[in-house]
Amino acid sequence: MMFWYGGGWRFWQIGIMWAGMIIFWALIFWAVFTLVTNLSHRYPEERRNGGARRILDERLARGEIEVNEYHDIIDVLRSHAQSQDKPQVK
Repeated sequence: MMFWYGGGWRFWQIGIMWAGMIIFWALIFWAVFTLVTNLSHRYPEERRNGGARRILDERLARGEIEVNEYHDIIDVLRSHAQSQDKPQVK
């Protein structure tokens, strides 16, 4: 008696293999893409405070705040940014 298991791969086995490889490479691509985009979105201090500065500029342009109040708030933003850059000593 001969033990013969059939000839080659069945079509569904090949399909599963292809699907597995596509999923594998998609996960690799996603991981690399996520890593690169997260590392490239490290903003310098000017960009992080850019939103607050932009809002402040718009408020000044609309006349909601005075020029001296504008400069006071800008000084507070700068001092806050500088205090975050310094290491904390305990």
